[in-house]
Amino acid sequence: MSSNILRLGIPKGSLEEATVKMFKNAGFEVNIRHRSYFPSIDDEEIECMLIRAQEMARYVGDGILDVGLTGKDWIVESGADVIEVEELAYSKQTTTPVKWVLAVPEDSPIQSVNDLQGKKIATEAVGLTQRYLQEHGVTATVEFSWGATEVKPPKLADAIVEITETGSSLRANNLRIIDTILTSTTRLIANKVSWQNPWKRKKIENIAILLKGALNAKCKVGLKMNVCEDNLHKIIEILPALHNPTVSHLHEKGWMAIETIIDEKVVRNIIPQLKECGAQGIVEYPLNKVIV
Repeated sequence: MSSNILRLGIPKGSLEEATVKMFKNAGFEVNIRHRSYFPSIDDEEIECMLIRAQEMARYVGDGILDVGLTGKDWIVESGADVIEVEELAYSKQTTTPVKWVLAVPEDSPIQSVNDLQGKKIATEAVGLTQRYLQEHGVTATVEFSWGATEVKPPKLADAIVEITETGSSLRANNLRIIDTILTSTTRLIANKVSWQNPWKRKKIENIAILLKGALNAKCKVGLKMNVCEDNLHKIIEILPALHNPTVSHLHEKGWMAIETIIDEKVVRNIIPQLKECGAQGIVEYPLNKVIV
């Protein structure tokens, strides 16, 4: 057992599954056992703990954890003093940043934050909302919401401040957005004292590189093919490479091998074009990590 241990916080809840998958693509096998808050990981230098994203920054800031993953929103909400090591743009559904928005019923007369003077707002992010109101010189009652925030207007609140990824839940509850308060992505954060420890800092930086590489690879694939030298220029023009494609000579004279990384969503359109321009032996393969 290693004498050096890094205490890592895995966000419990909506980010849990996506985080475990990201770690797997980064090369770490995290196993969460039923009813256990201490997942196992195939790295003897790491100890994991499941913590709600809302609490993560506070526990990292207090030094209970060396490093953890949570949203920028919860860092702001908690006011925790932590090191933001890396931005990791992933969420429970997509790579799109989540937003904290101010929303009201479709038929509400409220059109802007200024119309909230003296009104009641329900939200899980009380501190974030209060700071937002202060910035706009508005005095309103902000109540903590324990859940089902979208159903509270108009009977239980005049407006809500709620997190949204796609906006579908707000629309389903006949709510309209009147302002975006904060756009948030997931961050890898570290305790300030831990960051000063050379071994822990290096370990955290290495984890950050691998996690970022896993996210970079998420929507990309590798593509390789053989092409006659006479068709090389046409093939190169078609390929939208990450930087430039790798081109090398094959043993057979007059033939070249090309390898590149491209966005997965464009592959289906490019492969037929490559075939038409003389590419042969076209192979598409998945990627776990892309380190840039």
